Amino acid sequence: MKNLTTKAAKEYILNKYGYLNHDIKKLVKASKTTAKQYNVKPLDVFFFMIENKPIKNLYTHSYNFNTSGGREIKETFKNTYHE
Repeated sequence: MKNLTTKAAKEYILNKYGYLNHDIKKLVKASKTTAKQYNVKPLDVFFFMIENKPIKNLYTHSYNFNTSGGREIKETFKNTYHE
């Protein structure tokens, strides 16, 4: 996946996990909004939230646990998603 679109995100989640629990439009919008706030790519935020992959430009993990910065990004994403 090169760009984060609703269609691409839906296909990725369905192919990888076989089901979709969340509102895909809200998921993509929250990823884009959070990425803009932290000056990273929306795909980085998407994979951080879906698969807990570290974001290269931000210090999000330490010994496979989220740092305070990582937890802040997750909280920002959650608040944006539920708006």
